[in-house]
Amino acid sequence: MDDAFQYVFPAIRGVQAGREYYVSMCPLRLIPKIFLFNEEELTPELRAQRTLNKARVPDIARYITDNPQGYVFSAITASVDADLEFEPTSEQNASLGLLRIPMAGQFIINDGQHRRAAIEVALRDNPRLGDESIAVVFFSDIGLARSQQMFADLNRYAIRPATSISILYDHRDRGAELVRQLIQQAPPFRDLVEMERSNLSLRSRRLFTFSAIYQATSALLGDTSDEDFDANLALAAQFWTDAARHLPEWEQVRRGRLAASEVRQDLIHSHGVVLHALGKVGAALLRADPKGWTKRLAGLSDIDWSRNNPDWSGRAVMRGRLSKATTNVLLTANYIKQRIGLELTPEDQRVEDAFLRGDYERDG
Repeated sequence: MDDAFQYVFPAIRGVQAGREYYVSMCPLRLIPKIFLFNEEELTPELRAQRTLNKARVPDIARYITDNPQGYVFSAITASVDADLEFEPTSEQNASLGLLRIPMAGQFIINDGQHRRAAIEVALRDNPRLGDESIAVVFFSDIGLARSQQMFADLNRYAIRPATSISILYDHRDRGAELVRQLIQQAPPFRDLVEMERSNLSLRSRRLFTFSAIYQATSALLGDTSDEDFDANLALAAQFWTDAARHLPEWEQVRRGRLAASEVRQDLIHSHGVVLHALGKVGAALLRADPKGWTKRLAGLSDIDWSRNNPDWSGRAVMRGRLSKATTNVLLTANYIKQRIGLELTPEDQRVEDAFLRGDYERDG
């Protein structure tokens, strides 16, 4: 193999399913050069990867450039349509050596095409990133058949982590940190929040999910990135504590007087759509009545929160199930606003009028 026409990577050799593969560290500046996109105009059966979702790329690139001291990427997995040559460099360990890849070989990404595209964009904004590296796993594959199978295998058992645990573990998100502390400090949530899963099992003793509290509190406070953290935390704790005084079942569950499963089954006020709506109502209350908003929350006591209350049909309940769709959150918030005497905004009224005209699907 001619040294002038090959890439040479320090690598570790391994074996899976009887086939050799190689793990190397590639400088980021090299990634856009060796992994070229030329598959977009091919039909799916002639490709080894799904087409690039270009809408995802700017967000991933921004993640890199905004966190130059803290970003992290898993390895890119690639197949090379060429014979690979591995040269051990250690007599003691034949797994360590140099991987030689012909430049004429075609590189096909089996896993990581969006990372590759985002790296290219990030390098334009910050060329110094080019000296950093990412792990690449190389497989030799003459033809596309195995690459397509690898794509299927790599994604067959991939499971997107639950929203709750993704937010819980995100320490760059100040809103997530606020909710972590809120759950510890606010009595309504103490011992009642499922921190990891985004859905509660029928027998769960929890009443809320972390992701639902996060979404609802984000609606209450808005963008807290540049605001006073302690003040926002105190305000959120006060709002949810005051609201809970008029939703007595929450406290009864916390004290063990009611089963969480019964409350979730019969009432809707601990479900994500209503919590999100309550957050929106709270934000509107804070704007409309910054001094007297706590008293206005007393109107929550007069609402029938039963799942079978026909007022929820088409608002929070669709085809017998709670819906967290944006329109359902808005319609649920509208209902709560009207019951506590809060005026609807023009946008609220537009959504309400469309609902009353029957423009939206009703529960049936």
